[in-house]
Amino acid sequence: LAESREPAALPPSRQRKRPPSPGSAPATPPPVPRPSCTTRSPALPPPPPAIFYGPVEPGNPVVISFESDLSHCLSFLRRKRGAGASGAREQEATSLFNIWNNYKSRFPDWYFNEKLVKVGDQLMEMKEYKLAVSHCYGSYLQQVSSVNINESGLDVDQLNSNFFPNGFRDQSAVCTLHVLYARNICLYKMVCENDIDLLNQDSVKTCFRILNLFQLIMQMTLPHEHLCWHVYNGTIHMYTICRHLMIVGQSAKVLEYLLWACACMESSVPLLAVHYLTWRSTLYAAVCQCYYDCQFGIYGELFARRGLIKIDELKQMESMSSSSLSMETKKKFKEATVRMAVMIFKRSAFEPRRRPKGVFRPRMKMNLREAQHLPWPRTITERLLMEIFDCGSAHFFAIVEALFDKNRRTLIPGPPVPDEVEVRDVISELFFAGIVISKQ
Repeated sequence: LAESREPAALPPSRQRKRPPSPGSAPATPPPVPRPSCTTRSPALPPPPPAIFYGPVEPGNPVVISFESDLSHCLSFLRRKRGAGASGAREQEATSLFNIWNNYKSRFPDWYFNEKLVKVGDQLMEMKEYKLAVSHCYGSYLQQVSSVNINESGLDVDQLNSNFFPNGFRDQSAVCTLHVLYARNICLYKMVCENDIDLLNQDSVKTCFRILNLFQLIMQMTLPHEHLCWHVYNGTIHMYTICRHLMIVGQSAKVLEYLLWACACMESSVPLLAVHYLTWRSTLYAAVCQCYYDCQFGIYGELFARRGLIKIDELKQMESMSSSSLSMETKKKFKEATVRMAVMIFKRSAFEPRRRPKGVFRPRMKMNLREAQHLPWPRTITERLLMEIFDCGSAHFFAIVEALFDKNRRTLIPGPPVPDEVEVRDVISELFFAGIVISKQ
């Protein structure tokens, strides 16, 4: 028999693949290798600081990028605010937060803090007070100290040691003072935006917290004459908030802050100059008005007389230092004197006419209809005006101030409080004199 041979095997390319028989399981593909779970991409190195490219100045590429991002953010916010877009504030707040975080480690502290203050001032000019406080001024204060500036028990020593450890001769001290003042102003503006009438008690409490912080700052800076302009600015901000609180009936509580402002103006030698006399008289008049609002008219008159003494002392010093006073200086002295005289007239017009209790005194009343044809002065009130003031504008100013009294219903029909006939007569005479002056 011939030897049987097996057929030669075909190459793989020519081998036929048998179709899978029905019912048989399909062939599984080979497993695909997966990356190990422990394999991680290498971390990117942190961006180089600005000093890597040279001095931190306008030509530095990091500075250019930083300025470009800030400019774009503020420009976008300014456009959206002008268009009245509601979501622009939240969007740009996030953008500004990311910018600070991205560039904080790339700049030295002094440069980064300067930018915080500069951007905060720009946001304040744009009336974005909340952004200025939360993203700029608040961040700056956190860089300086970890103490919470809103703590109720904060005193002068704590404020001085934490925020001014190197004293007020340090370059950063002036910047920190600016931030403290600007932050307080922004907080007050935020209160005015949300509750202009101060109907919410939280708004009133916020105003008093701001006043307390202003008082602490002024107490720190008062012994340093080169910081007198901070004391002056503090009195302006304190007066603004106090007048707002006086309108809503908080005169008794703001009196101490106005007295403090007057004491600061009198304790700082540079602020005793004639240049600030008009502002001092404004503070004096505000204190007198507080006393009148609290129905302590006698103290209001006494404080006004004290103000006249201070004005006269300054006038004597100016006369001794110079041979003759300029017209502008004389005008300032006259204006301050009239303001104090008006506060004295505010009580003097009524008190001498009151009938003492238990003493009978006949009532002398003039017929105003018949007196209108008589020459000036015609009534007791007009004679008192002529004795104190020397011009028609001062007469009218005194009449308006004398008629203004929160405790007296002057223009509302009804008897005055208290219901005294003599008070009614004075009010009638004041109106009678005011009508004649207004026609001149």
